[in-house]
Amino acid sequence: MTLYNRVADLPLRVSGTDRTSRRREMAGDATRVTSTFVLLADDEFGAGEDVTHDPVDHEALPEPPVFDFEGEYTLEGFSRSLEDVDLFPTKPPEQEISRTYRRWAVESAALDLALKQNDTTLAARLDRERPSVRFVASPPVPEGDTTRVEEILAGNPGCEFALEPTDAWTAETFATLAETDAVRVLDLNGQPEGSDDGRPPDSTLYQRVFETFPDAVVADPAVSDAVRDLLAANADRLSWGAPIRSVADLRDVPFEPRWCSIAPSRFGTVRSLLDTIEYCENQDISIYGEGQCELCVGRGHIQLLASLFSPGGPNDVAPRAYNKPVLRGDLPSSPLEPPEDPTGMEWAKLEFE
Repeated sequence: MTLYNRVADLPLRVSGTDRTSRRREMAGDATRVTSTFVLLADDEFGAGEDVTHDPVDHEALPEPPVFDFEGEYTLEGFSRSLEDVDLFPTKPPEQEISRTYRRWAVESAALDLALKQNDTTLAARLDRERPSVRFVASPPVPEGDTTRVEEILAGNPGCEFALEPTDAWTAETFATLAETDAVRVLDLNGQPEGSDDGRPPDSTLYQRVFETFPDAVVADPAVSDAVRDLLAANADRLSWGAPIRSVADLRDVPFEPRWCSIAPSRFGTVRSLLDTIEYCENQDISIYGEGQCELCVGRGHIQLLASLFSPGGPNDVAPRAYNKPVLRGDLPSSPLEPPEDPTGMEWAKLEFE
């Protein structure tokens, strides 16, 4: 039985919907807006988070209830029903990939509710353990300034990192980060996610990344003649994530995949997510979890999935405290311990900030 078949036939009943949006200031002078979609049935609810990046797409949502999902389904039947629903009812999204993000928000809410209604958890349904989960933090390093990394290490000396190198990183930036011996993933942002504006390859930057961090995973490089030989020589360290939304996408990467980062929101459907994870397991492709600056339930969902499928990987699923503008003194340390009495898709008790 496939992973997806273990949840596809879960009965699901929906009697109402709700939606809330939240806006938070983030590290690096960024502002993040997400929306949480809630499916209701009697005294139960299921929640999923829409990580669409453009604030205007959240602001354009009408007041709840936004959609009429009332009815009785299986999880698979509910997913099929979404094929006929425009999840952007007032305007097309600014980026087409946002349709996938919102689809995941609604589908993960449905999975959460179906698990609760059937008095089970995702771990139990998939016959998986729910161990503690290793995480890395992904602070900004603007213009090569390592201050935020150093502040995190002051509060949590054992922290590990997933970082995004740019051509603004100086020799001093590389030297400082290498000295920490804590960089586990470097995201080159060379593969577009829903657009054609991936960062072009800089052969000097790429060479320095591979040489300075010889044991780190290097994610989503752009591929050109200038860097092809370098990438081929380090193919066992390459990870693919931003362009991966299905098994077909993973089969289409420029080099035989050895690593894949799993950000659930990129897959849109529960089927595509679980099919891709299962393909990675069958093909001996190492995976690790990744998030998209979730502000609410989505953060718990990615932590749960990392626990089920990649507990020891360099999972970019750090608690939200790591993304706040001002760091608190008692930052949570890795690994995250599993909850004692979870329900549905929860990792920890639900927080609506």
